[in-house]
Amino acid sequence: MAHQDPLIHQDIDAYIRQHQNKSLLRFITCGSVDDGKSTLIGRLLYDSKMLFEDQLQALEADSRKVGTQGDGLDFALLVDGLAAEREQGITIDVAYRYFSTATRQFIVADTPGHEQYTRNMVTGASTADAAIVLVDARKGLLTQTRRHTYLLSLMGIRHVVLAVNKMDLVGHDPAVFDAIARDYASLAGRLGIPDIAAIPVSGLRGDNILDRSAHMPWYAGPTLMAWLEAVKVEQHALVAPARFPVQWVNRPHQDFRGYAGTLASGTLQVGERVRVQPSGRETTLAAIHTHNGAQASAIERAIAGQAVTLLLADEVDAARGDMIVPAQSPACVANQFLAHLVWMNDEPLFPGRHYLLQCGTQSVPATVTRIKHEVNMDSLDERAADKLTLNAVAQVNMSIERPLVFDPYLQNRQAGAFIMVDRLSFQTVGAGMITHELRRATNIQPQHFVIGKAERAAMNGQTPRVLWFTGLSGSGKSTIANQLEKTLFARGLRTYVLDGDNMRHGLNKDLGFTEQDRIENIRRAAEVAKLMMDAGLIVITTFISPFRADREAARALFKPGEFLEVFIDTPLAVCEDRDPKGLYRKARTGQVRNFTGIDSPYEPPLNAELVIDGSEGLDASACAQRILDHLLDRPQDGARGTSKEEPA
Repeated sequence: MAHQDPLIHQDIDAYIRQHQNKSLLRFITCGSVDDGKSTLIGRLLYDSKMLFEDQLQALEADSRKVGTQGDGLDFALLVDGLAAEREQGITIDVAYRYFSTATRQFIVADTPGHEQYTRNMVTGASTADAAIVLVDARKGLLTQTRRHTYLLSLMGIRHVVLAVNKMDLVGHDPAVFDAIARDYASLAGRLGIPDIAAIPVSGLRGDNILDRSAHMPWYAGPTLMAWLEAVKVEQHALVAPARFPVQWVNRPHQDFRGYAGTLASGTLQVGERVRVQPSGRETTLAAIHTHNGAQASAIERAIAGQAVTLLLADEVDAARGDMIVPAQSPACVANQFLAHLVWMNDEPLFPGRHYLLQCGTQSVPATVTRIKHEVNMDSLDERAADKLTLNAVAQVNMSIERPLVFDPYLQNRQAGAFIMVDRLSFQTVGAGMITHELRRATNIQPQHFVIGKAERAAMNGQTPRVLWFTGLSGSGKSTIANQLEKTLFARGLRTYVLDGDNMRHGLNKDLGFTEQDRIENIRRAAEVAKLMMDAGLIVITTFISPFRADREAARALFKPGEFLEVFIDTPLAVCEDRDPKGLYRKARTGQVRNFTGIDSPYEPPLNAELVIDGSEGLDASACAQRILDHLLDRPQDGARGTSKEEPA
């Protein structure tokens, strides 16, 4: 490596000491596709002499083989490592690169410009302190430029340099640069980004990258490298209040109980008064342990970024997902909050659908209850939306099953960011930044009564539960449910059939058959079924309930064993041949839209407790008997306390 610092040749120990004391700047490059981000980063690495000889040789060979610069070096190949990136000449994944100068160390995230990879840009920006936004001097500000800048503002990045690239292709015209810089300053002003600099550059030619360009004598500002070396970045993680997410309880023997994790922000001192949230219990920090090689050692003070184990003075219950904070500066605790959400999934988000929300070590079921507005990336205006599609950015109200411990994102990035995860595939589908808690949520508390589900069940002499019938229209759900209720009723059991059509004549008559309405239909049905089960009844529901996510959300309302999914597995052809209500015929002729099985999907259960063959020759009595036999085979479900003669 031909490094520019002579110390590396003269005094390696002095160089290492100097290197250890350098500050670290994490920054991101973003902008629209083909604006030259990868080329710019490659040029920075090349000009700062941070390439090994074999890397230079590989760059020369790759440039001859797949480069786009003729006989010249294609610097983009230094960061575009995927085969697809080299074939298409675009960035797809986030590429992280390290380099340093005599005054500072850098970690740069080169992010893709294509709209479909906006999720990757969000990933890169999540840990960045500053940003380089590239703009092609020939094109000016584009939609993706606005989108990325808006996301930078949401994610709390306050230091941005606008690199007006490819100035060589516009004859180094200062008027072109000035016009783009004015447009961007106006955009940044609307978004509240306080620190903006604009630099005319040519990433390919190296103009104003490391050295001042002779082609643009009219520009008197810093070079890009000079800006990167000089920008002052606040150490938010150090100045923010201490936030220690408990990752796991460290219990090597009976005389030691510690809480292990990484201090996300702030500092903690032995002897400090701390609080465990969300429980609110307070105690004193008795000791802090860390590892020094193979040996554990005690320290008096922990700072943000350190992996430590905390020992508390009192026996306070804490577990993974709890947060240990200073008693005098606690975090927010709420089960509803306002957030900005970036949707990252091809499948749209509809209000009411359930996901997992992960914030630090906390993982809780969550749902978007309302989309307040979506942001139009062309104008940055707010617009109404009933769903969020891939790369949409919106402000939403969120509700979670249990109280979440957090800080508003702009006050503490480490404690205010979250991701949303699909409950079935465990794929990350969204990323969000919490704005503030919804205080109305703290005014509503569950009301507990002396007479509860157990007392009502005992009076009824049965164990209440929900039998959730699902299947296509015409599969036989209502017919089998009717026969099953007759059988249970004859045994003296208290039941109720909650039928989809009947609910749409009353409670759900305001709902149509769009995907959003179907989600809300099942949500309401599940809540009603839960109330009925709390009343001590055996509830049989007959809903198509086509989406697995919604059925799993319904299941999540109940304790294990209370919810049994019964799949009436009848082929579409059989259902359509029966067509008891004439709906398939209307759907085929376009008179009925969004009909399950025709122009709206049905997702069969993957792990239903019971699958009933509802094909030709359906015998409702035999099907009902099979469900009854299944119940009788569950010892924990016997009615009237001990007898297996009565299901519950």
